[in-house]
Amino acid sequence: MFDEIQFDRIKRLPKYVFAEVNELKMAERRAGADVIDFSMGNPDGDTPDHIREKLVESAQKTKTHGYSNSKGIIKLRKAICDWYERRYGVILDPETEAVATMGSKEGYAHLAYAITNPGDVIVVPDPTYPIHSYGFVLAGGNVQKMELPFDEDYVVDEDQFFVNLDTAFKDSFVKPKYIVVNFPHNPSSATVTPEFYERLVALAKKERFYIISDIAYGDITFRGYKTPSIMSVPGAKDVAVESFTLSKSYNMAGWRVGFFVGNKKLIAALQKIKSWLDYGMFTPIQVAATVALNGDQQCVEEIVSKYEKRQDVLVEAFNRAGWPVKLNRASMFVWAKIPECAAHLGSLEFSKRLLVEAQVAVAPGIGFGEYGEGYVRIALIENENRIRQAAKNIKRFLAQFEEGAVE
Repeated sequence: MFDEIQFDRIKRLPKYVFAEVNELKMAERRAGADVIDFSMGNPDGDTPDHIREKLVESAQKTKTHGYSNSKGIIKLRKAICDWYERRYGVILDPETEAVATMGSKEGYAHLAYAITNPGDVIVVPDPTYPIHSYGFVLAGGNVQKMELPFDEDYVVDEDQFFVNLDTAFKDSFVKPKYIVVNFPHNPSSATVTPEFYERLVALAKKERFYIISDIAYGDITFRGYKTPSIMSVPGAKDVAVESFTLSKSYNMAGWRVGFFVGNKKLIAALQKIKSWLDYGMFTPIQVAATVALNGDQQCVEEIVSKYEKRQDVLVEAFNRAGWPVKLNRASMFVWAKIPECAAHLGSLEFSKRLLVEAQVAVAPGIGFGEYGEGYVRIALIENENRIRQAAKNIKRFLAQFEEGAVE
């Protein structure tokens, strides 16, 4: 009898590709293997002292232990708006144009749930971070995929992007209502210019769709590149919202602090749905997040410097090991094409064999969408010595695919 009861919403979710790698990783570790883990974007550093100290100080106060504000305490929402003004010269209203979320992933899921009508179409570049698609799928929407075009230096081909976007609109059986963009991009690390957002905002106004922008990795940039914000475009608040998270910039992944800003209608929808579904973050976490945003940003610079150094070491070491990898301008990831000698395996099988045979864990590109096939995502979450050791393991692993070797 109970077998007849179906959960249609959950059935719309595909098998989680990353679960296969994670299960295999756990099995290897239980067997005693020393796995060098690049598979998840989980920062390995400590949260800066001044942020932790503020958390402890606030948690000592009894009045901070009750229910909080679901949209974020006013001090945090003001800090969010001040951060945007300092960084991008954007003026935001903390009451109507900002909302704090339990990490940006929760914010995306709740926003999609709040604004998606059954059958709505959302355009999402592929490859993509899964919640950007499946937040809307779970909410009853339909995702129209389009290939994200970028060159070998991980710079988006902006002209081709808009050609692909036009095609996606023409191919959609219902006019799309939203487009999701995410730069610096996860997983590919691809970046855009400020002019990209100017073109996108103008198109959104012309074609009447909303833009949902994610700049989760906006602080993590190298070699002079600075992440632009769609909010800097005049009139962007008419058609766009943007999200950010403290997870990467401040090593606060487990704290679950993020936010959305921008269009009043979309922000109001997110605020309203959250008022029904949660009571907000623990107040001391919000107080500490306020200190993170308002405080000395030297800690962010140090975190960024660490990622840049790790990327330099990884690119050099992997190339010497026979895996051609190139530097990018942003994010905590390297998006690496599978070495030609092993390309026939595909990203999932390559990732599984790399884990078992070389004790190196990466994320298979197919898990990020059709156009992720042929790549793997490498997170810069291991120290430089571990990166060099991984390169040695990889060199031995790739030797079996050399011409004349037995596979």
